Amino acid sequence: MKTKPTLEFADVKAIAAAAEAEALKNNWAVSIAVVDDGGHLLHLQRLDGAAPISAQIAPAKAHTAAVGRRESKVYEDMINGGRVSFLSAPGLNGLLEGGVPIVKDGQCLGAVGVSGVKSTEDAQIARAGIAAIGL
Repeated sequence: MKTKPTLEFADVKAIAAAAEAEALKNNWAVSIAVVDDGGHLLHLQRLDGAAPISAQIAPAKAHTAAVGRRESKVYEDMINGGRVSFLSAPGLNGLLEGGVPIVKDGQCLGAVGVSGVKSTEDAQIARAGIAAIGL
């Protein structure tokens, strides 16, 4: 039987705090979601001024990154490159940049999804959150 690292509640809080700090530093009104390796929501926050829809898009991006084990941007790029069949992939709704997997020793522990600003900025916030736990 294999063992693998998992996110603990302290990790989730650290990720969320660092992502929030990155967003606030840049005056970006976003929603931030953290999910486990199965895409199950562990944390969601919508910062002041963030559009209500962002609170639905951020968890979808995080879910896609976690279950797909890759950044959600990969799917967006595939679709934009002509592989529109990915729009019908079951369980993948957040096919936009801004979902970043949390990976340690080759194992996906979960993901962070952000929505509310430019997609590259969403991903920047997600990466800042993940960096808070040294990954």
